[in-house]
Amino acid sequence: MTSTAPDLSRFRTQPVSFVRRSGRLTDKQQRAWDARGAAYLVDVPRAVARTSVAPGFVLDPVLEFGREAPLVVEIGSGLGEAVVAAAAADPGRDHLAVEVYEPGLAQTVLRAEKAGRERGTEGLPNLRLVQANAAELLEGAVPEGAVDELWVFFPDPWHKSRHHKRRLVTPSFARLAARVLRPGGHWRLATDWAAYAEQMLEVAEECDAFRNAHGSGAAAPRFEGRVLTSFEKKGGLAGRSITDLEFVRA
Repeated sequence: MTSTAPDLSRFRTQPVSFVRRSGRLTDKQQRAWDARGAAYLVDVPRAVARTSVAPGFVLDPVLEFGREAPLVVEIGSGLGEAVVAAAAADPGRDHLAVEVYEPGLAQTVLRAEKAGRERGTEGLPNLRLVQANAAELLEGAVPEGAVDELWVFFPDPWHKSRHHKRRLVTPSFARLAARVLRPGGHWRLATDWAAYAEQMLEVAEECDAFRNAHGSGAAAPRFEGRVLTSFEKKGGLAGRSITDLEFVRA
């Protein structure tokens, strides 16, 4: 019996927005990861790389969360500060955190377990984690129109001009965002790099699938659903101002 190998001719033909890093977990992170990581981590079949998504894989939010509920997806969830706070504050919504770095995912599990104890529950049942390249995940694995809100908070600015090609928010990413968001769904972004904010604004406003929730060329007020993270604090201490943007799926 023979099987047809997946077509990988288009696999990562564009630069990814991250570089592969190895990082050791702290003892506390390792214990949380070993004990409860499986309760949160979505099992994603791989194509080639450790953070790749095999062609044909489709995420079933109802199966993963055990219910039908509005879905929030955060791209680049980092240490989990924003997504854990949001999931704990809004149990009526499901939250999917997408991150490539294992220490960040382990820290997210650690935070979720603490938030659960504070609420008197075993962890946060409305939180799931995916270790994957976001573009691959949004291209086919997340069902079309399944997402209520897509969050991209403080992506790597790749501030050197020769690295701008690695920035996450590009016209191709805007099309992926439009694909997964339901009509009327919200795409929220934030950055502490002014030049990147201008690029984000231009990219989203040039995509016919979106309209600026606050008028053409306008930034958004600070999103109340985003807690002040350690990363944002560092940007403020460095003297960089924060720009929030909000777009609605037309």
